Amino acid sequence: MSPGVLDRIISTLKVKPDPRLIVGFETADDAGVYKISDDTALVQTLDFFTPIVDSPFAFGSIAAANALSDVYAMGGTPLTAMNIVCFPSEELPESVLQETLAGGLEKIHEARATLVGGHSVEDAEYKYGLSVTGVVHPDRILTNANCKKNDRLILTKPIGTGILATAIKGKLGKQKTTRNLVTVAAGLNKYAAEIILKFEPNAVTDITGFGLAGHIYEMASGAKMRITLYSEKVPLIDEVLGFARMGMFPAGAYNNKKFFETGVTIHSDVDAVIADLMFDPQTSGGLMVSLSDAKADDCLNALHDQGIEAQIIGEVAGEISGTDSCGRVIIR
Repeated sequence: MSPGVLDRIISTLKVKPDPRLIVGFETADDAGVYKISDDTALVQTLDFFTPIVDSPFAFGSIAAANALSDVYAMGGTPLTAMNIVCFPSEELPESVLQETLAGGLEKIHEARATLVGGHSVEDAEYKYGLSVTGVVHPDRILTNANCKKNDRLILTKPIGTGILATAIKGKLGKQKTTRNLVTVAAGLNKYAAEIILKFEPNAVTDITGFGLAGHIYEMASGAKMRITLYSEKVPLIDEVLGFARMGMFPAGAYNNKKFFETGVTIHSDVDAVIADLMFDPQTSGGLMVSLSDAKADDCLNALHDQGIEAQIIGEVAGEISGTDSCGRVIIR
């Protein structure tokens, strides 16, 4: 769905307030959080989509990792998961669904969560994902809207899954391309989240359909801050830049760029292709972490020690003023 469509629809709904709802849809966060006791809150999310690779098992792994990521982005621990399946049973063999669910289950088990059921419908277009419930202490919830002045931004995965998926669909990607995509997209954000929590981050989100620039804009908007993104520091998945220069951008990248253009300023020195990559919609992307300058290097080193390909890619420049004409995100 194009950015903004759901926001416009939800704004017309008269949702009853609940004092136990700690995080709803007001800040475009990754999941909802609902307090059930003084020391426990539920984290709830769901996500599903169509295949981006040919292997059903790999598709299931990616879709599950993507859904589980939202709980990690809120500082939570996944507890249970339910399968969401739309399947054309007259068109595809049962083995495709079996392998997809097996791939998803492997990631659920890796997250130490429990599969408790699910729901399936007959559909002409194949889709799979999860509804996930996790827990977090009400005082330790992470949101995307609390970054502070002089924070630095750490990204825990390279970007470019949208580019690679487009190249694969266009028959330009080879086996290496698929491996590159699956390695990144099927990786759980669990391990990065466990390290990040030790360094008391101010704000966290995961990078998905709105692209890197779009999700950073949401962080900046929620905190009413200006954020500088250094495009040359952003890690790219192997082969991504080559395919990008061939024009292998998904339509969603251009939709993102158009939607966020009023809040994102791109410096004239930035290569046009690199600038467009900042809007590439990601599937199961990394975590974007905003934390104090004093802790950023230590956090980055800890991530590197665990083999996580993280980089410091930006900083929180300051608060938005009424006369600020540069937007909330500046890409240099």
